[in-house]
Amino acid sequence: MSETETVVNRSRFVCTLYRVESDADARGRIGAHRKARWDATHNCTAYVLDEGRVARSSDDGEPAGTAGVPMLEVLRGRGFTEVLAVVTRYFGGVKLGAGGLVRAYGGAVSAALDAAGAVELAWWTRLSVRVDYGSAGSLEGLLRLREDVRLWGVSFGSEVVFDLACADAELLVGWLAGQTAGAAVVEPAGRSRVEL
Repeated sequence: MSETETVVNRSRFVCTLYRVESDADARGRIGAHRKARWDATHNCTAYVLDEGRVARSSDDGEPAGTAGVPMLEVLRGRGFTEVLAVVTRYFGGVKLGAGGLVRAYGGAVSAALDAAGAVELAWWTRLSVRVDYGSAGSLEGLLRLREDVRLWGVSFGSEVVFDLACADAELLVGWLAGQTAGAAVVEPAGRSRVEL
């Protein structure tokens, strides 16, 4: 979560950014935010999910198209996804007009994105890698050094199992074969979203 405040003609615009993973997650955060900011004049929202395939916005009582849509356009225009922006307005007594509202709400989101910075996300292949105990210690250390691998967990049973995600599965499988003299057993385990 990140929060930034801008002031336009005495009205305060507080933009709060949340990372969200689903429509239900976004709606839950919106509900909680509105409950926490019950004293605001408006709590306008915009969010983008699923690499831009899902996008929603709300003007929350502002004139149609003057708040949620400009907020959404800033998110889309800057290529953001899996993010929810809520701009809470505390009315300062001066009406801004349609153009002023569009600039204020879009500007609040833009300022918040600038302040928060961006995290790049990518889908990587998830693998389950089984090795014997003799190979596990050195292999774990080498896996943790690789920038193209995220080690999610290690389980110990009759063998050691590494749960990991990698940028290039074919390349990693070849590397694992070389490190373990072909003894590593690698099985696909889906995909994972990874912060780069």
